[in-house]
Amino acid sequence: MIIKKIATTIAISLISSSVWAGCAFENNIELKSLSNSFDAMKAVTESMAECGNVTSVLDVDFKDKQPEAFAANPSLYQIGGVSNGTMVPLLNAGTIRPLDDLVAKYGSQLKPSQLIKVNGEIMAIAMMVNNQHLMYREDVLKEFRLEVPTTHAEMVAAAATIAKYNVVDYPIGGTYKAGWNLGEEFVNNYLGNGGEFFGEGNAPSINNATGVATLNTMKSLTEYMDPEYLVSDSTYVQQQFQQGKIAMATLWATRAGAMDNAEESQVVGKVIMASAPMGTARPASTNWWDGIVFAKNMTDEQADAAFRVAMEGIDTEMVLANNDDAVWLIDGYVAGSAAAGAIATADNGAAPYPSSSPGMGAMHTALGNGIAAFLTGEKDAATALADIEAAYTIAATEAGLM
Repeated sequence: MIIKKIATTIAISLISSSVWAGCAFENNIELKSLSNSFDAMKAVTESMAECGNVTSVLDVDFKDKQPEAFAANPSLYQIGGVSNGTMVPLLNAGTIRPLDDLVAKYGSQLKPSQLIKVNGEIMAIAMMVNNQHLMYREDVLKEFRLEVPTTHAEMVAAAATIAKYNVVDYPIGGTYKAGWNLGEEFVNNYLGNGGEFFGEGNAPSINNATGVATLNTMKSLTEYMDPEYLVSDSTYVQQQFQQGKIAMATLWATRAGAMDNAEESQVVGKVIMASAPMGTARPASTNWWDGIVFAKNMTDEQADAAFRVAMEGIDTEMVLANNDDAVWLIDGYVAGSAAAGAIATADNGAAPYPSSSPGMGAMHTALGNGIAAFLTGEKDAATALADIEAAYTIAATEAGLM
């Protein structure tokens, strides 16, 4: 069954001429933000809008649009939602501004863990930690007396049992959309198996036994996925869960709260969060932070207003109203059932996403573009990895990394 695709862009234009009850000041400067589309970011942008004159665009393709939008002069957006990975292109292009002065003026409530520094300067404000963890239908596993999977092999074995019956359309969901999502799946699994991406001089190092094993694991999971898995991103899998179409998936912690949203979910109270499946070395996941950056190409007056609005968006009042939408780094957060998987994944030793590695952007792109050929049977594992290394080498050489 082909799932009806939801709109990929949600534009929320919440513009007010007067301050709303939740904002400590009235904003009189027109501001725009561009960020990913998930419940936690929606909560933050709605809170920012309470200050007035804020237009927030939530777009699953934000990471492809931000670089050009922020490079414009003046920038097309003043505020950007980012993660530790999606910030890198903006940082490399020099299109986001240091925040030390604004933090000194308006950020006294921020914790040290929220201040993301690069070369000694604060370049982003983190609001939450995020990783991909196992989400599963408790009722389905109980029906067939299945244990909660702790490895991908156990996940496949459970899926084989579930597939014999018609309780769900597909036992497993996966964020295998060709491109960034597919590349991220390899990164998670390769690091989970103890792999190292680079050798001396940023040379690629994935065409090895660990790389082959990682690809084979990824392919084994697709046997129980929607055949359209190469167009399946996080929103796609979230909706599969909410519509009762899948039983298990490794999905972002930011999506956990949506499972119990009675307005759009048919599985309220049925989806449980657990640690990401273990690889041979650690959980097959990476720890990320999500937060906010500010455009360099705007006036100081705009920057001042944008920062104040953002601080209203990530304050304690917002967290108290949206506690279970994320693993917040903000005062007032109380970890609940929606955060259990993220915390367990982190506690079990998930590695941070290696965004500090100079070649990681080029590697992630090459992976996202090259893995589909293996999954569809066009190439064997060794050939696919060799071609990915070759594509990375060209990009890294052009960028002066090799």
